[in-house]
Amino acid sequence: MADPRQLVPGTDRVLADPEVAAAAGRLGHRLVKHAVHAAQERARAGEISPGRIVAETLAALPESASSIRPVLNATGVLLHTNLGRAPLSDAAIHALHQAAGTTNVELDLHTGRRGPRGAAAVAALLAAVPRAEAAHVVNNGAAALVLAATALAQDREIVLARGEMVEIGDGFRIPELLTATGARLREVGTTNRVRLDDYRSALGPDTGFVLKVHPSNFVITGFTSSVPVAALRELGVPVVADIGSGLLHPHPALPREPDATTALSDGADLVIASGDKLLGGPQAGLLLGGAEIVHRLRRHPLARALRVDKLTLAALEATLRGPSTPTAQRLRQDRADLLRRAERLADLLTAAGIPASARRSEATVGGGGAPDVALPSAAVALPDRFAKLLREGRPPVLARIERDRCLLDLAALAPEHDELLHRAVLAVA
Repeated sequence: MADPRQLVPGTDRVLADPEVAAAAGRLGHRLVKHAVHAAQERARAGEISPGRIVAETLAALPESASSIRPVLNATGVLLHTNLGRAPLSDAAIHALHQAAGTTNVELDLHTGRRGPRGAAAVAALLAAVPRAEAAHVVNNGAAALVLAATALAQDREIVLARGEMVEIGDGFRIPELLTATGARLREVGTTNRVRLDDYRSALGPDTGFVLKVHPSNFVITGFTSSVPVAALRELGVPVVADIGSGLLHPHPALPREPDATTALSDGADLVIASGDKLLGGPQAGLLLGGAEIVHRLRRHPLARALRVDKLTLAALEATLRGPSTPTAQRLRQDRADLLRRAERLADLLTAAGIPASARRSEATVGGGGAPDVALPSAAVALPDRFAKLLREGRPPVLARIERDRCLLDLAALAPEHDELLHRAVLAVA
């Protein structure tokens, strides 16, 4: 009797299968060949039949050559840091595709000579915030603060309120970030209260600038006082305002969230913000302010190390010039609409034998923005065992557990995602 292992097809034969060959073209020869070898070993061990090798190879392959996979955000956190914060608009996604090949990122097509990098994105930013005389873009908000501290206060002092010496996530702290640049910190006030005279008494010949940091991921209430940018402007030294979340203009749903336009109107010399939060764009650090101070930052040697790539510039410009972003759309949702969507999904799941119900819920902004704002939302409630099943499904769905129930909050999901969410639940049920 022939050895069954002799029936295992050779590697070249499996790789020649049309579906396997197509996968190799999409994912790379090495990755697919490894999957073929693994399937062959399973066949030799008797775990699968030789005729199943092609199917098992295809089943073992990832959806793309990247390990980053699309995830449905049903957590109720609009800007979830672990999920990449702001989803990009269709205009920004299209701009990414256009920028993926060779581009005119540093070429003036009219003259044929080298052109200014990122000029169009900067122009779009200035058009969005007319109060700014100039703007510069780096790779994230922390990088923007590092560049400002290095260029304006290296070997000098930064005056900062104690209540604004915050930790920005993953153990990174503003004081340590600033002192790593060679600047010295001059702390003023107490944890809960600071006055204008506290700042005034701390100023001296070594003062580089006064820093106003928005404590965006927590709220201190009660016996508190702080000094607004407009008052700090009276001190006669540069004022840098780190507003954090990237709001360019006041927003009716976020009345206490600082914005770039207001900060500049109040007299800030430089405003620092993020691109991938409330602005709804790619990860970027935005610096807006007076022409002279922004020029100093742009010409500093560190600016080269912090510059953004062509993909970020393309997506940022499209975000600023294009239609309303998904983040902006989610912020103006009506709870009644969300509840109707939740009820429809719950009815469909119940009809399929899955215990589901619709309920009111509360969502949050996330991404270090508006920590005291609860956004009216709606969710589909399932047994808590669904949380793990959905997280490991295809596509992965990230929910939240609340009172021993798995909640699929719809606040961060566009209506066109409802059918995908419905199929994801059915697939794991």
